[in-house]
Amino acid sequence: MPTPAGIWRPTEIRYFIESWDTGTEVALVATDAGNGYIKALGNRGGEHCLACEWVGTNLARWFGLPTFDFTLIEVTDVDEIPFKSGAAAQPGPAFITRAESGEPWSGKAVQLGKVVNPRDVSRLIVFDTWVLNCDRYAPNKRRKPNYNNVFLSAEAPEGRLVLKAMDHTHVFTCGRDITPRVADIDHVKDEDCYGCFPEFRKLIQLEAFREALDDLASLDRLVVEEVVRSIPAEWGVSEKARQALVKLIEERARYLSSNRTGIMGMHLLQQGLDLPESGEGS
Repeated sequence: MPTPAGIWRPTEIRYFIESWDTGTEVALVATDAGNGYIKALGNRGGEHCLACEWVGTNLARWFGLPTFDFTLIEVTDVDEIPFKSGAAAQPGPAFITRAESGEPWSGKAVQLGKVVNPRDVSRLIVFDTWVLNCDRYAPNKRRKPNYNNVFLSAEAPEGRLVLKAMDHTHVFTCGRDITPRVADIDHVKDEDCYGCFPEFRKLIQLEAFREALDDLASLDRLVVEEVVRSIPAEWGVSEKARQALVKLIEERARYLSSNRTGIMGMHLLQQGLDLPESGEGS
């Protein structure tokens, strides 16, 4: 980590296929390792959204959540990747994920009955709360639910689906630039629970929830530093902002994992559930 070698390693973009009108103006391209979805410099969401995507997806993989295969790829002067807005991708490092069969979740609970990894629903809620992900299911109806950020992969046994977390461009900052203020105490101790779609609630498993919090408690600062250090310089995240981001990620993990009957516990109690005391079963 970041992104382990041998998973998917495209080295060049061969041609443009299609683009969409999204916040980061994602485009589908053909590479020497198959098709992939690319988020590149010059998109209207800005380069810090790319940094959040990179860090967030690496952390999701460390946390044991299924993600797309992903890596960085260089957009060159000869690559022609038009955005839906009419602008074009700029040369430099871009975030790319391997295209796979499946579709974004529609928001219907019946689809969730087909997933092979229902335990990951609990883990995904813990993850989104940890990274303050406002762009899947934000607390207190601050934003509309974004079902498109939950992918149901068909790369599973016939008739079944794999639930995967996708699109982490709005973690930590909710789409704003990463600054030294990202580690302010009100972010570290944000008391809201993120990612808990109403349709998810019946799938929450307390044992899986506890295991996710145990894993969060095991986070090593060196892991976080390595991921943040790997953000390409071209994406414009300052050294002070990087240090603050490391602090936020580490301190928020410690805060949530040691406060099980607090913020996240109270949220689940409202759903008729309960959580073990801090440290129980660790």
